[in-house]
Amino acid sequence: MSAPVILTVTRAFAASAERVFDAWLDPARAARFLFATPEGEMLVCEIDARVGGRGLIVERRAGGDARHRLRFEVIERPRRLVFLFSADPAEEGEWTRVAIEIAPTPMGCMLTLTHEMDPAWASYEEPTRKGWTMILESLGRITETENG
Repeated sequence: MSAPVILTVTRAFAASAERVFDAWLDPARAARFLFATPEGEMLVCEIDARVGGRGLIVERRAGGDARHRLRFEVIERPRRLVFLFSADPAEEGEWTRVAIEIAPTPMGCMLTLTHEMDPAWASYEEPTRKGWTMILESLGRITETENG
């Protein structure tokens, strides 16, 4: 049996840990960065922000609608968020795990995202890393420079 694929993306934010954390669970803000692409149109961003709650984010893209499903396992504001994650082409119930750790810094906070995937998804490691990096850059624009 192969070991899981574990990828980590880290980014410093010039915003408080609370502001960065809250953006993940607020549908209005999450719709602006979470799985949002420059060319896409956000159709659905539903987030039931409680342990056991679910999220559904659907963006219309040139190749069709991209569906992203979440199920929250840990919500410890403002430092830790863990959710099961599934996106097309995965079937319902084929989950990976995403853990977000946020630590205050003198200039704001440091976010470390760790995504653990089944070895069957190993070919998605680099596109997944690029996707999370883009998401964190968008989150930075929202939390560091805007009032929302």
